Amino acid sequence: MKAKIMSFKKPEIMLLDGGLGQEINTRSAQDTSHPLWSVKVMHDEPELVKSVHAEFLAAGAKTVSINTYTASRTRFKRHGFLDRFQETHDLAIALMEQAISESNLERSDVSVAGCLMPLAASYVSEAALDYNSSYDEYCQIIDAQINGVDVFLVETMSNITETRAACDALKSFGLPAHIGMTVSDDCTNRLRSGESLDAAIDAIITADAHSIMINCSYPEAVTMAMPMLHASGLIFGGYANGFTSIDSLKPGTTVDSLSARKDLGPEAYTNHAMQWLEQGATILGGCCEIGPDHIRHLHQRLTADNYNIIKIPS
Repeated sequence: MKAKIMSFKKPEIMLLDGGLGQEINTRSAQDTSHPLWSVKVMHDEPELVKSVHAEFLAAGAKTVSINTYTASRTRFKRHGFLDRFQETHDLAIALMEQAISESNLERSDVSVAGCLMPLAASYVSEAALDYNSSYDEYCQIIDAQINGVDVFLVETMSNITETRAACDALKSFGLPAHIGMTVSDDCTNRLRSGESLDAAIDAIITADAHSIMINCSYPEAVTMAMPMLHASGLIFGGYANGFTSIDSLKPGTTVDSLSARKDLGPEAYTNHAMQWLEQGATILGGCCEIGPDHIRHLHQRLTADNYNIIKIPS
């Protein structure tokens, strides 16, 4: 009697793009970075933004984010851009649509992701607005993007209050929340605010979020957090950055103070991502300093291992 051979279907993997804003900023002709980062580049060099989108699409990303990471009203007011708020969101959506239409992809093959970002500053929880102000501002951002995107990514959340406000704002529009938390690079499973990742996960579950990710942190810190994300019962994943350190980045300063690691080429980054996959992650991608070549290598590895690569569904 022949033994029965068991077959296991591999999970579908939702593949994001990489570090859009940093890739745009690095390629810009501007000599120094602006505090509004790639948003300022987009107004000055829109074709550059479209070309970066196109490269991530060609690399195999199925969920691609519009270029609005610094396009909050708080940041725009600080830097004299407030009168260009809606114009900026409209331009970001238009450039993404142009990139998709000029690719060999059908529009239905791709999810365009809107962005709910840290409203005042990345990584610095002390700069965050209170819950009510955050909620109101997130609602304004959702309203500015909702007609041009398929899903929303809440990205680089450093504290629980801002995360809850973003989740609740999306819920008020009847939209699912896909949450990206940024954790300390010392692998202690604490948010940049010092709050525990456990407490953040509990808050995210209570807020009925759809998925949880660790983003814009060392890949080693993302790996350390994977068991906790797995235990949440939510869909989960990770997309790490490639910075040596983010300690020098303060509110109102620029990314010119940051530098990239030399040990995170496409193969090395893919090896980290495959560790997350082995722990149950089904959302993979890259953040700052993770470019199209990284996403292409990751896509090729997933394809070679017979994973089905999909977009985040609407």
